[in-house]
Amino acid sequence: MTSERIVRTTVAATTVFVVTAVLGVAVEPARPVAVAVALVLFVGGAVGMLAAVVVAAGRSRTDSIGIGGLFFLAGVAPATVRRILIGCFAAQSFVGVATAIARPYSTAAFGVLAPVGGLAACGLWAAKHGQFGPRN
Repeated sequence: MTSERIVRTTVAATTVFVVTAVLGVAVEPARPVAVAVALVLFVGGAVGMLAAVVVAAGRSRTDSIGIGGLFFLAGVAPATVRRILIGCFAAQSFVGVATAIARPYSTAAFGVLAPVGGLAACGLWAAKHGQFGPRN
């Protein structure tokens, strides 16, 4: 995946999640769709995190890779990329928690799983495109 494709896919997934989560709180017929989107982001994110760790492990022979850089893009990504990807992760986190609070003990609680997708996107971007320092 190219750098631009990871960013675009993350923005699109975040947009779909936000729209479906809010609709799921407001309109009962939208709830199954909101659950499905949240679960896709969770499962896709789990797979993406595993892929990020595998790619980062391969790079760790020559690059000094830290968790802050790998999953939070600290010092390894251009400001624009970091702002977009961390912003998507933050939006997923906020909307997931807010919708779960708005409808406690309902399917809206699945929304708290979605930020795994945003965090995985950060990890994948960093593992593939991050500018890590050389290993000592």
